[in-house]
Amino acid sequence: MAHDSPKLIALDIDGTLVTYDDVLSAEARDAVAAVRAAGHHVVLASGRSLIAMTPVARELGIEESWIVASNGAVTARLDPAAEMGYVLERVETFDPEPVLRMLKEELPQARYAVEDVGVGFRMNELFPEGELNGEHQVVDFEDLWAGQVTRVVVRSPGETSAEFHEIAARLGFDDVTYAVGWSAWMDIAPQGVTKASGLEMVRAALGVDPADTVAVGDGSNDIDMLRWAGRGVAMGHALDAVRAAADEVTGSIEDDGVVAVLRSLL
Repeated sequence: MAHDSPKLIALDIDGTLVTYDDVLSAEARDAVAAVRAAGHHVVLASGRSLIAMTPVARELGIEESWIVASNGAVTARLDPAAEMGYVLERVETFDPEPVLRMLKEELPQARYAVEDVGVGFRMNELFPEGELNGEHQVVDFEDLWAGQVTRVVVRSPGETSAEFHEIAARLGFDDVTYAVGWSAWMDIAPQGVTKASGLEMVRAALGVDPADTVAVGDGSNDIDMLRWAGRGVAMGHALDAVRAAADEVTGSIEDDGVVAVLRSLL
């Protein structure tokens, strides 16, 4: 492949592009603009829901691009001409009832939510302000499995990340894919669905060579994406397991580590 062939650059949002206080630096914004001006494809890939990602795309000046949301369960194309500003290209769903029933026995105090794509979340109890985007509808626990969903969110501040992993292993989550967040938070997706599976669809659609893919991330839900990429880059503050999955490690979010990676592509 020629050196100047367009690359697919997959960027996680929280802890990679924006700080945990949701701040996007001017340097990061400029670096994204520069690689896009050079002809590369910048694709946001996040655990966030689609409606929580479109404002970030807007802030980055990205009007037309692909977007991988909900840890890969939702793949969309940003299109300013579309009514919602995007077109859903693929939505992966599963029946959440078995998982919810098992988890409720293990974690009766937890808060549970299921995603309604493009709208918000249904939940058995309100989540703390700012943690989930879109409309919030509180329903009876049994109503959470009224239909197929793209993901289940479990929030249980009493548990550690290690305890979440232990519970998931004990319950034998073999028909779903799960990612445990930096706090007591678990996202459960359809089986085999990760940021990497969503990005692979985007890569094929764009016709980018696998060797010309770059991914930057900091969370356990980024591990598959970093392994998938021709060049996987972990943020400096990432956990050891995330760094181990990457080809290289850049600076932390405090150092705007993503900027150095983007500039290296110019």
